[in-house]
Amino acid sequence: MPAIDIPAIDTERLTLRGPRREDFEEAFEMWGDPRVTRYIGGKPSTREEVWSRLLRYVGHWAVMGYGFWVVREKGTSRFVGEVGLADFRREIEPSFEGAKETGWALSPWAHGKGFATEAVNAALRWADGRFGPERVVCIIDPGNEASLKVAHKCGFREFARGSYKGEPTLMLERVPRAR
Repeated sequence: MPAIDIPAIDTERLTLRGPRREDFEEAFEMWGDPRVTRYIGGKPSTREEVWSRLLRYVGHWAVMGYGFWVVREKGTSRFVGEVGLADFRREIEPSFEGAKETGWALSPWAHGKGFATEAVNAALRWADGRFGPERVVCIIDPGNEASLKVAHKCGFREFARGSYKGEPTLMLERVPRAR
C-alpha cells in the first residue's frame, strides 16, 4: 500500500505529524482516561473504539486530503494528544455539512499548558494555506469551559445550540477574512 503524504507541522513547543500504528497504546491511554472523555462521549473509549479512531484519522488523509495529527512535545517526543480537521458527516441540526470540523483532545498531563491553542492554531494555519480561507466548525459540550476557551482564542464564535447524540451541544464557527 502506498504511503500517505501527511504534512508535519512544527510549532514553538510541538510537532504535529501523521498518526501511526505505534501511536495506538498512547492514544488508548488518553482516550481511556475519564478526564479526557468527560465531555467527549461521556465514557472512556475501548481499545476497539480507539483503533477505529486511528484508522478513521488515516482514512481522512487518504480520502479527503486532510485529517488529524498526533501531537508530540518537542524535545521529549512525549504524546500530547490529537488535533485536526475532519468530515464526520454528523447527524446534527443545524447541519454544517460541507464545512471542515476541527477537534482536539489532549492527555491530562498536557491540560492547562496552552498546547491545545498552539496545536489548533497550527492546524488552522495549515488549512488556510492549503484550502484558502473557509468556514471551519467545532462542537463543544456547554460544560467544557477549557475547550470553549481554546475555541475562542482560535477565533471561533457560537452560531447555534443544539444536541448531538442526545446531549446539549454548542456549535461554533470560524470564518476567516479573505486575504
